[in-house]
Amino acid sequence: MTDEQPPPPPAFVAAMGFRTVEKSGTRVTGTAEFGPEQHTPWGVVHGGVYCAIVETAASIGASEAVRDQGQFSVGVNNDTDFIRSMTAGRVDVVAQPVQQGRTQQLWQVTLTRAEDGKLVAQGKVRLQNVPLPSA
Repeated sequence: MTDEQPPPPPAFVAAMGFRTVEKSGTRVTGTAEFGPEQHTPWGVVHGGVYCAIVETAASIGASEAVRDQGQFSVGVNNDTDFIRSMTAGRVDVVAQPVQQGRTQQLWQVTLTRAEDGKLVAQGKVRLQNVPLPSA
């Protein structure tokens, strides 16, 4: 058994407040904490944060699904709907595949308000499976 801690998330991922809880090639879950750091000038969470979380969760799952083939997945289309605005609080994130093929995958991601389970944003991401870069 090892006491190794996972590496810290990249600065961009940390700035959006997203933390992965569970990850596999068939499901990714996590949470995001929102506050003033993610606001537009008008005091609500920026829609780009939702898009970035949708793409990140889908990319993690899709990449896990093809890791054993020496591949990872990159987003080629992100279609995110903003359902209701938030100013602060936590959302729960769930990503699951709609279709997983040899060259592409399609993932569905939902962000729900933790306090009441209401849908905040949802998105679909189409991803391309590509070879891992050489070390």
